[in-house]
Amino acid sequence: MDKQQLIDCHERIKPFIHNTPVLTSRLINKIVGAHLYFKCENFQRMGAFKMRGAVNAIMQLTKEQKQGGVVTHSSGNFAQALSLSALSLGVKAYIVMPSSAPEVKKEAVRSYGGILIECEPTLEARERESERIVKEKGATFIHPSNDDHVILGQGTACKELLELHPDLDYVITPVGGGGLIAGSALAAHYFGNDCKTIGGEPFEVDDAYRSLHSGKIETNTSTNTIADGLKTQLGDRNFPIIQKHVDEIVRVTEEEIVSAMQLIWERLKIVCEPSSAVALAAIFKRKEKLSNKKIGVLISGGNVDLSALPF
Repeated sequence: MDKQQLIDCHERIKPFIHNTPVLTSRLINKIVGAHLYFKCENFQRMGAFKMRGAVNAIMQLTKEQKQGGVVTHSSGNFAQALSLSALSLGVKAYIVMPSSAPEVKKEAVRSYGGILIECEPTLEARERESERIVKEKGATFIHPSNDDHVILGQGTACKELLELHPDLDYVITPVGGGGLIAGSALAAHYFGNDCKTIGGEPFEVDDAYRSLHSGKIETNTSTNTIADGLKTQLGDRNFPIIQKHVDEIVRVTEEEIVSAMQLIWERLKIVCEPSSAVALAAIFKRKEKLSNKKIGVLISGGNVDLSALPF
């Protein structure tokens, strides 16, 4: 994926997304010993960066494909992103969600016009239902993170950040399915000035860390983390980009995630979800390496269950 594709993608999706604000905190800068610039995708439409990739993916479909609608399987933010994107573009969206998904997320999908199909909470069941809808409805499957158009869309958040702060030394993002970090790494490569990309990942789901070390896509046997948006794994479209352009992936504990999340709420005065806080937690882990550097931090989303806060 080249620089021009990223520029074209950004121009294409601009009417359907927000150019989200960038916040700073003197106190957090002092604690970390570096200059941090938080790109707040919690203020994005539907509350997360995933709106960008979803809109771009649908816009790239043919007229015939759009008539058949789109389908994805997701337990959270991409389900909402595809629903709202499809609504904005006049396309039907079929959303396969595990029955165990939070009711608030199911309700959000419905409110955005998504046609909700519930299934057993296993990956096999999700994939089976998606395939059935593709066959029966003629819908086009869009993967939440392992899709070139989705990756390019997610990269536009980092592109906007670098347009505002072109001299960043590092960009740091959470790592789940790999769409955000791959897109951000491309943006840092094409629009940064020797800007490196670092990923943050929970110890409990450290498949990306292990994948980078083994050279092949690894999986997780358990997903016991508060960062519910990061339970998915890398794919064959985003992994090669991560291998080529990501400097390192830093693992953090559950306690470190909660502590970083609390700091963001208290000092930036914004609502962020646990997955977003992983990036800041990773910065604390690498304070020596990042000392006095200018760092862009992707706050990936703010869709949090207020009745189940960890602090």
